[in-house]
Amino acid sequence: MTTSLPKYLQDQEGLSEECKHFFSVLPKEKGWMESYIYNYQGFWASPRIIQGVIACQQQFQAQDSDIILVTPPKSGTTWLKSLLFVLVNRMKYPVFEQNHPLLVKNPHDLIPVLEIRLYGDGLVPNFASFTSPRLLSTHVPFASLPKSVQDSKTKLVYLCRNPKDTFISMWHFTNNLRLHHKDMHPIEGKFESFCKGVSPYGPFWNHVLDYWKQSIEKPNKVLFLMYEEIKVQPKLQLKRLAEFLECPFSIEEENCGVMDEILRMCSFENLSKLEVNVNGKLSNGAENKVFFRKGEVGDWKNYFTIEMSEKLNHIIEQKFQESEIKFSYI
Repeated sequence: MTTSLPKYLQDQEGLSEECKHFFSVLPKEKGWMESYIYNYQGFWASPRIIQGVIACQQQFQAQDSDIILVTPPKSGTTWLKSLLFVLVNRMKYPVFEQNHPLLVKNPHDLIPVLEIRLYGDGLVPNFASFTSPRLLSTHVPFASLPKSVQDSKTKLVYLCRNPKDTFISMWHFTNNLRLHHKDMHPIEGKFESFCKGVSPYGPFWNHVLDYWKQSIEKPNKVLFLMYEEIKVQPKLQLKRLAEFLECPFSIEEENCGVMDEILRMCSFENLSKLEVNVNGKLSNGAENKVFFRKGEVGDWKNYFTIEMSEKLNHIIEQKFQESEIKFSYI
């Protein structure tokens, strides 16, 4: 184990006494990357992330033209960031040109996470370099979004994934980030945590249901997408996204294969082989390659026992019984 921990693994180093007291009264459980995660406003997160969320809530001023991508962690965020960036910027950066930003920058650099990249670690972001529409992202539950986001015409693009693949991806991801620094988490313990709702930004079901309800009540503000549906019908879902963002594809673009090229550019096969995603790192020290594992539906079958599958089925059935959400697991 090395002693120099990357930022994302540091617990409460550098926190003021006031902050330490703030966290001392919050419910806490064993963490996924850090030693502990805390319950703030009904969701679980690390001290670093909670501080970033609070700073964002207090300081961020949304603009009506903003587009914010929202996901529970490990739900296809990297893929949708790439699709969103290329789609919205296709006039500025034509997809058939060779020097496209997506080819030299990681999607998480192109669409930064509000509470981590922009407001994390006491940072005060400078939005002067952002062009309109500003493309941003977050993992924060709807109720904890900054008030200006909720009250403005800011558009929210929400993506979720079936909970079994979400869990497996999260377990792999957090263990990969602990590699060389801390012990690996056995799958059984983290599965129990996930089932209790104790996961980054969880409970998973609260996160998904709240945004789903918002998408029903405010269909012009919140678009609800499912990872598996994009996998099955990528063109249809890309068209849905373009229409929601009021930048629909022209007949000429459709005939010229612009949609096909966007999907090819943003494919797992293409992105995972780019130099920046093989050897690059994010500013917090995380290697870009950890964001590319398999990008498949159904990988959970390689890890779940029958008992695990039945237990999560029962929980999901209970939690989602009053919604129209139906997850696809294959």
